Amino acid sequence: MSRTYPIIAITGSSGAGTTSVMQSFQHVFRRENINALMIEGDSMHRYERKEMDALLSQHKKIPGSNFSHFNPQANLLAELADTFRQFGEAGRCKVRKYIHTDLEGVPYHQTAGTMTPWQDSTLGKDVLFYEGLHGGYVGEEANVAKHVDLLVGVVPIINLEWIQKLHRDNKIRGYSKEAVTDIILRRMPDYVNYICPQFSRTHVNFQRVPTVDTSNPFIANDIPTPDESMVVIRFANPEGIDFPYLLSMLHDSMMTRPNTIVVPGGKMGLAMQLIFTPMIMRLMNTRD
Repeated sequence: MSRTYPIIAITGSSGAGTTSVMQSFQHVFRRENINALMIEGDSMHRYERKEMDALLSQHKKIPGSNFSHFNPQANLLAELADTFRQFGEAGRCKVRKYIHTDLEGVPYHQTAGTMTPWQDSTLGKDVLFYEGLHGGYVGEEANVAKHVDLLVGVVPIINLEWIQKLHRDNKIRGYSKEAVTDIILRRMPDYVNYICPQFSRTHVNFQRVPTVDTSNPFIANDIPTPDESMVVIRFANPEGIDFPYLLSMLHDSMMTRPNTIVVPGGKMGLAMQLIFTPMIMRLMNTRD
């Protein structure tokens, strides 16, 4: 952790909805005039797309192999921990960008699935914001979580997570339903072993629960809308959380445990801003 240059990390599986959470934080940063260094977890993949596809093809031929993007061996976790450490100490670190589409790569003269060269981040950043798979990782390779001042988990119930991934990868990335299903099955052991444990280290977890039938996610025609869901928000340490204020501001919300509030899905963005604004400002006001 760093009292001088705080680090905020959003951790969650592919398709969990971490990008929408990132947007809520960006609203807070912009409103409070906080200059944040944004790092995407994809930039910490060990392999570019062609290399990873080749490795996955090789592992498919190995009986019992479940190698996936979630696996520590597929990611630069020691480098991620060191990136957090460097920023916490000096306010800058090495960064690069993963190119998701050819259009995104035009300014860099690169194609989709490649990484830009490492370079020093610019000075003058107040906080580092990371969004990706391993913000709360702890293992033999590295202890990433120990460097994070505010760790947030985004964890839709598993059927909803699968529906979101199926729709994103099928409609946006052009993968077949069969290919996405294969990815989900292949990733499951790594999900259980390396992603789930992170949610016991988070300071706050957001879990979206649909209020419509998602019992067979592989035939779902639509992603349940925010208004067709509730969001369970769990605080690791509820001390200092103004629950009466949250209940008054978030209509139809309720307390289900001393450290847990449930809010309508459509109010998730508002809930995040109400919860995280004072947390972020506390981090900023206690900087050395």
